[in-house]
Amino acid sequence: MLGAVVAQPAQAEERGFGPEKVRFSTFNASLNRSAAGQLVADLSTPDNAQARKVAEVIQLDRPDVLLINEFDYVPNNQAAEKFRANYLRRGQNGAKPIDYPYAYTAPVNTGVPSGLDFNRDGRADGPDDAYGFGLFPGQYGMLVLSKFPIDRSGVRTFQNFRWKDMPGALLPDDPATPAKADWYSPQALEVFRLSSKSHWDVPLRIKGQTVHFLVSHPTPPAFDGAEDRNGTRNHDEIRLWADYITGKAGYLYDDKGKRGGLPRGAKFVIAGDNNSDPADGDSVPGAIQQLLDSRRLIDTKPSSRGAVEAAETQGGANLKHRTNPRYDTGDFNDNAPGNLRVDYVLPSYGLIPLHSEVFWPVASSPLARLNDTSDHHLVGLTLLVLGR
Repeated sequence: MLGAVVAQPAQAEERGFGPEKVRFSTFNASLNRSAAGQLVADLSTPDNAQARKVAEVIQLDRPDVLLINEFDYVPNNQAAEKFRANYLRRGQNGAKPIDYPYAYTAPVNTGVPSGLDFNRDGRADGPDDAYGFGLFPGQYGMLVLSKFPIDRSGVRTFQNFRWKDMPGALLPDDPATPAKADWYSPQALEVFRLSSKSHWDVPLRIKGQTVHFLVSHPTPPAFDGAEDRNGTRNHDEIRLWADYITGKAGYLYDDKGKRGGLPRGAKFVIAGDNNSDPADGDSVPGAIQQLLDSRRLIDTKPSSRGAVEAAETQGGANLKHRTNPRYDTGDFNDNAPGNLRVDYVLPSYGLIPLHSEVFWPVASSPLARLNDTSDHHLVGLTLLVLGR
């Protein structure tokens, strides 16, 4: 099964055709586990402390459309169903329950064995030899939750697109040889997939029109060597969406064989943990700017006072950062890389942003107890969708 939209109630109707405020959010919730089946077990009761915190953050933010990164993929949507039933539909610490009648989840590349020695350590059976780093298939997966209908027939996934098929790809180079772009063998490049998890175009029916929710989770630009194989992959995973929205994706094929990107004038929101800060951290220079500088996108620069406070109190690498700490979304090791802006919700022109923020309470807030829910903080954007 390539993917599934779950709980599609026949009685669900689109709301009227006038303008409507719609909240889009992304949250790397760290709901990943170290073994297959563990997440389903943890979500099978309403008592898992971490899942309760994740649900409470979501209930406080109250997005209409939400991407959760690092939510292990489980066939037959078992984990998604249990999270909705046992956590989101139950109020957490006085927060109001929230219901999402629509959900999308699909397989990802993490933990899927390649049978090849991708990291060149002499073995072909490690988590770093999978198509995306992972201990088992589906680890670090993705989940989309929506209050609006999902156009099932229009969903596009790019799990199997090969990195070498991207024109001008930044294929990693072995600095010990004179050849170029030769870190991976020709045999490896024949099968190496660009997306470390997957890239999904999930069309939503909102106000009588389609808004494409473009979601992904590029690999961290770290945990490699001088060849920078993860940094270059991160750059090109971000580039996939940059090409997809600007008419430069004639080369791109989805998992059903359809080619090309979005049509001119399509409305969309790009969301996810892109693992790339505009100025700090280890990503290839200009990686996230491929989106932030796009003429088709609006960067509302979500911020929080809690991120500023954290950078000041934690010190370390934060004191030398160039990105304003108010925009940070990830709370990482103080010495390296420090806190970074890595999570994004970016709307297209044609949608009207109203306000955006990062859920990062200051230490004096009663909600500061939720700051350790994940090493990432939820990013939310409210925008106005005009009726057809």
